[in-house]
Amino acid sequence: MSREEKLKKLRELELELLKLRTLVRSGGAVENPGRISLIRKDIARLKTALCEEGYRV
Repeated sequence: MSREEKLKKLRELELELLKLRTLVRSGGAVENPGRISLIRKDIARLKTALCEEGYRV
């Protein structure tokens, strides 16, 4: 995966996480509550990979 693809995926995941957190805080029910932790882990993996390439996130 190229750097641009990683950055695009990172933005998508961060936006999805924001939407899920907003839904939870507004009192709504999330279909899959475990999805939040999976997204957080994917974000961490992408940030780690980008930092290893020398790109600051």
